[in-house]
Amino acid sequence: MDLKRRMQSATGIGATFALGLALSLGAPQAALAQEPAPLQEVIVSEGVLRPLPIAVVGFSGQYGSDISGVIRGNLRRSGFFDPLNPASFIETGLTLANQPTFPQWTSIGAEVVLYGAVTPRPDGRNDVGFRLYDTYRQCQLVSYQFTATPEQWRRIAHKISDVVYQRMTGESGFFDTRVIYVAESGTQLNRLSRLAIVDQDGYNPVFLTQGDEVIMSPRFSTSNPDEVTYVALGQDYSRIYLKNLSTGRTESLGQFDGQVLAPRYSNDGSKIAFSIIRGGNTDVYTMDLRSRELRRLTTDPGIDTSPSFSPDNRRLVFTSDRSGSARLYVMNADGSGQRPISRGGGSYTAPSWSPRGDLIAFTKQQGGQFHIGVMNTDGTGERILSSSYFEEGPSWAPNGRYIMFARQTRGGDTRLWTVDLSGRVIAQAGYDGRGSSPAWSPLLDAPPANLGYGQAPDSCPS
Repeated sequence: MDLKRRMQSATGIGATFALGLALSLGAPQAALAQEPAPLQEVIVSEGVLRPLPIAVVGFSGQYGSDISGVIRGNLRRSGFFDPLNPASFIETGLTLANQPTFPQWTSIGAEVVLYGAVTPRPDGRNDVGFRLYDTYRQCQLVSYQFTATPEQWRRIAHKISDVVYQRMTGESGFFDTRVIYVAESGTQLNRLSRLAIVDQDGYNPVFLTQGDEVIMSPRFSTSNPDEVTYVALGQDYSRIYLKNLSTGRTESLGQFDGQVLAPRYSNDGSKIAFSIIRGGNTDVYTMDLRSRELRRLTTDPGIDTSPSFSPDNRRLVFTSDRSGSARLYVMNADGSGQRPISRGGGSYTAPSWSPRGDLIAFTKQQGGQFHIGVMNTDGTGERILSSSYFEEGPSWAPNGRYIMFARQTRGGDTRLWTVDLSGRVIAQAGYDGRGSSPAWSPLLDAPPANLGYGQAPDSCPS
């Protein structure tokens, strides 16, 4: 893995970054009516991680400088990179045909340098090629090219960011993704909620509903980034909808005897797990999306809600107050083997199983505050990542290393925030506006199978 290689490098370049990263990884209406907020300051606390200094040179060609700007913003928000000020660059005019003059980059502290070019094709599309070099070992880390229409330049910037992140950390990226959430406007007594979707950095926001229903609990299908589910409440009904983002088709799962809550896809997209409030009792059910067969999984007189599938679909985690206070429970996919896993004090809600399968995120209320935390799937190793007056609804990035959640300050509005697994990299999401119940999409495309490792004579050894 490249991190291991960097830690063992005789030059020691990037060792502080690599070691810190390895420890870290192991261990609304207004939003849609205006431009995203300026890039938020990312807080890297406790001085444990030294972000990697990277020089992102302005790409040549159509939208080239814009692409470079998006890449810098993405890498900075990750907390693991420190994009240098382009005004400090000595060498100019880099082209894909030549390699950097390495001393001119090491002299300004750049440990890696990224540059590229946008080249028009006869069919109207653009080729966007780029290279990533290790400036101290003087070798190429990545050489790759994407092809897209000119209007897709932002997505290409996100995909390049993912490649850089993956090459330097050994983890898959999360930039070529979207976030679905409940956009909020109006007053406490007259609040309007709408389903909204936006790129992970806050651009290209779109309303998906008109505000004539109360929207709750949106979630992506982890097997298809075009499929989402959510609950809509009307004056005399509650419905679970499935919506295809590409076609716009919206489908109801039908009428239920009781109020429905918190739908979640299984990870193969074949089922939905949710709760139904019926006769003063709340239980967890699953529905097969092909046969529409409904199956009840819990029968306890307590409140059982917020089910979330494990990545292998063999288990679910859910919240239940059957012991007197809200705790996290795990059960098999057929409802058998129900057992509590949370061990600490306070109330646990909104569990979410990591896409990596190793952790469960949750909201916890204790000591007059709300907290976002994670624990191992057996309930051990609980860690609090963020605490404030009010925060809830953790949702995992597709690489399982970042969590998005909603936070409200006392007397203020609810905004969307992100935190990494170390709890040291935390920031408000890249767009402004009020919002709650965020859900992160899977990657919009599969990552490249070959990032250029060992493909050129000057490639850095793995």
